[in-house]
Amino acid sequence: MATPKIPLRIKGQTTCIHHKGRQLEMYCEKCQELVCLKCLSSIHKTHPVCELSEITSQKEPDIISFIDRTEKNDLVQIGKYITTTDTLLKDNTSTFEKLSKKLKIQTDKLKQELDMLTEQTLSLYHKMEEDNTKLIKKYKQDLEIYEKQLKQQIQECKATLQCGSHIQIYDAYCDIHSPSHSLPVKPVLDTANFTPHKYPQDHLKKALGKVITTGQGQTLTDQDRSVSTSGDLGQPSTQQRSGAKVKKTVTTYKLLPQTKVVEELWSPCYHIGSIRPTTDGQVWTKSRDTLTLLDRKGKVKQQVKHNVWIYDISLSPTTNTLWVCDTENNIMELVSGRRTHRFSTKEVPECICVTANNHVIVGMANNISKFTTDGKMVCTTKAKGIGKPLLFTPYRISECPVTHNVAVADFSSESHGGDRKRHVVVMDTDFKKLFVYRGDIPSTYKPTPQTGGEPFNPYGGEHYHRRLLQLQGPTHQWRW
Repeated sequence: MATPKIPLRIKGQTTCIHHKGRQLEMYCEKCQELVCLKCLSSIHKTHPVCELSEITSQKEPDIISFIDRTEKNDLVQIGKYITTTDTLLKDNTSTFEKLSKKLKIQTDKLKQELDMLTEQTLSLYHKMEEDNTKLIKKYKQDLEIYEKQLKQQIQECKATLQCGSHIQIYDAYCDIHSPSHSLPVKPVLDTANFTPHKYPQDHLKKALGKVITTGQGQTLTDQDRSVSTSGDLGQPSTQQRSGAKVKKTVTTYKLLPQTKVVEELWSPCYHIGSIRPTTDGQVWTKSRDTLTLLDRKGKVKQQVKHNVWIYDISLSPTTNTLWVCDTENNIMELVSGRRTHRFSTKEVPECICVTANNHVIVGMANNISKFTTDGKMVCTTKAKGIGKPLLFTPYRISECPVTHNVAVADFSSESHGGDRKRHVVVMDTDFKKLFVYRGDIPSTYKPTPQTGGEPFNPYGGEHYHRRLLQLQGPTHQWRW
């Protein structure tokens, strides 16, 4: 059954809402509302009432107090708030003008540096072109002179054969076999190569600078994909306050694009154990005691034999030279096709990674160590005294080209004290552990028949496999 509606008096109404035309002259103290004389014998019968003039004399001091308090305090404070908003508007405009100016200055600076670098490189190209032009012209002149000498010598030989004496014929024979006239040596020209960076965006963001933004109820991202929002006029808050928004950190994850096979080839080499792509699209492979450079079609461009078994190889991102570690604790660099010994390690080096800072990270039993190119140790994860090592059996090492963090595939062999559960350890540049990845996947991931149920295995590929795949995904890479 519906509840009946109770009529309410409108502000300023002087007549009773229950008895039409009756003036409101009394006040019901129980119901705290105005009533007419007829209400006293009906709706408000037996309720304590008084005349309206009596109750208004009691309310007047409260009204006076409100007026006084509001004029002296609230209105003054509101005026200050209004003035503050004007200041906030000016500061807001000024802040973003300064930020925009700094950003434009940094952008212009980067443009100038790029222009300067371009001009320097173009100047170098121009100088190399001029030097090569001089060498080629000189070579052409020498060839023309040599051609003239040969023609003259041919004429002399013909004349000698026709009417020359035996002495003249003998001298002609000696003359054509004389080293005084030889083909000019072809000059060695200066060469240059330029490979555009395929994915410069991350490096450009890093060069531009770090952007940190805060907002109210928004999701704002910067170059590092970190997001923070704050309330209460831009002041961060970590605790709940009445009427104020609480600071909250939002982390967004973006799924990487699916990897696609864009090219595949069969290598002529067996037992591939390591593979390192070059900047010009070729690839170095390691097979037992042999280093092989393959072009994009799988054709052998260079092959270097090693006298012992090679454990791993790494390509320097700065010099583009190949580094090698072997079973006799040697760390070597391939320079102009020749192996050059750089230093030796006390323990067997099972994997190697040359960093962007031109350091050499070597993986050994229970540790990885960072060295300079001449073998001076920079840092290590090796436990001092009694303590559980950070790594047990390093198998492969990789450096992030953006953050320079280091990731190590650890096979955790029982012979080294591990539990045989393979995983990946990620560290910063000083080898401080950031996190360990054991194959955990988000709930949104749908396993395929190839991946479902298999234990996590951070392995570079199967040995004794000759098929090379060129993959396109978050980065361009080769695998076997």
